[in-house]
Amino acid sequence: MTEIALDRDISPGIRLGVVRGITYGLLRPPERIMPAVRSVGAGMLRCYLYWSQIEPEPGRFVWDAVDALLGQLDGDEEVLITVSSASLWGTRRVTDMLPPSPAKDLDTFGAFVRALVTRCRGRITYWQFDNEPSIPILWAGTPAEYLEQLKVFAAAVRAADPDALVMLGGEPPENNMRPGTFEYLVEHGRDHFDVYDVHLYEDPYQIPDRIAAIRALMARHGYQKPIVAAEYNGPLPGPEVWTYLAAAAPGFMAMMSENSENSDWTATTTDDKPAAEHDAMVELYNRMPELPPQLQMFMQGCPPEYADMHDRWMCREIVMRNLLALSAGIRRTACWNLAPETPGGQKPYTILGLMFNKFALMDYEGDDITLRHRQADALALTSRMLHGAKMIRRTPTENPDSYIFEVDRDGGPLVVAWQRHADLGDESAPATAHELPWPTATARALNAYGEPVPVRVTGGRATLPLTLTPIFVES
Repeated sequence: MTEIALDRDISPGIRLGVVRGITYGLLRPPERIMPAVRSVGAGMLRCYLYWSQIEPEPGRFVWDAVDALLGQLDGDEEVLITVSSASLWGTRRVTDMLPPSPAKDLDTFGAFVRALVTRCRGRITYWQFDNEPSIPILWAGTPAEYLEQLKVFAAAVRAADPDALVMLGGEPPENNMRPGTFEYLVEHGRDHFDVYDVHLYEDPYQIPDRIAAIRALMARHGYQKPIVAAEYNGPLPGPEVWTYLAAAAPGFMAMMSENSENSDWTATTTDDKPAAEHDAMVELYNRMPELPPQLQMFMQGCPPEYADMHDRWMCREIVMRNLLALSAGIRRTACWNLAPETPGGQKPYTILGLMFNKFALMDYEGDDITLRHRQADALALTSRMLHGAKMIRRTPTENPDSYIFEVDRDGGPLVVAWQRHADLGDESAPATAHELPWPTATARALNAYGEPVPVRVTGGRATLPLTLTPIFVES
């Protein structure tokens, strides 16, 4: 890969991370999360903190969540804090959770940010101003208002901790709700962020092109910033699933759409009102047995074979998305999501729940996040295999559907490989044999589920059995 000149860079090396939901210490007392974070191999944590949570009244600061988090850090991990500007008194939209909106007084907001960053000086690697500002329920303002507040945010962070990096709010997979947001922010915001954040939920094979498009966008304005993927996961429901959501979709889309920018819609920590699509989703759940497996696998309480199908698919995507992003030059990724927001906190009768609930890597046992799902082990395995990686590149092959990645790492040679299929969920296709030079007499391979895979080495060449399940091959 050609070396890219950056305005300011992140630290060397590759780190895989995890996101701890959006409500740390907001809905319940702050919990111990770092044992779970470390158990999935994460070297980076992304965590949310809210203006409403830390400064509930003007000038009165509550540091419980901040101090609880700082007390768990040992200095080896990188931490990304996404600061939500939601406030019950300081912002245009009155809410303690969603949506964040422009501050009534930018100096007051800047003073809050300076106090927060000063409290954490030297402990937090990245500070991000809100999340996905092109989505109205995540920023109830215009792109221009976001940029004006970003300027204040960046100045406050840099004054309080010059070594910290300022991250732009994340770019979601689709920007059709508020098109042009990131084009505007990249054009006018160069001096007010250090790191670009892209969220990788789309077709995994679009990831390299998506990253290239972001680099091209910055290049058109004469600069480059490091790009991280502070959210990713898959699969999401495909087009064949959305046909069954026709009754639920209108209420959901009305909430998500641009129309909500000028409404009074809020979600607060004390809300008990059902989602707009609640009744339609209840009806959908009542029909679960007649629905196709591709939809049932996203639903809470689905048959075990469909739950297993989803979890295996997610294991594959964790490996694939990381390799595709890292080989495109990204060096930090954060998997959504460590665990549900609260014990028993999964709400099935929402479209967002259908899309995202089963991305949880772990779950609660009592009050502690200790119950592991299979996908937690897939992330831990990927992190372990890529430990010490300096460079990851895709090797050209005669078959464009054969994905072979060479990993330059401290622990010796590593190859990660799989075969692309039109149906990303079909594990029944036979393996495709692929030969490549191999430096040792033997090779050991594990697939994304941690299961051994036989690899034959003869005459300095290894034969890999490629399926849609990625394998890690090492000497």
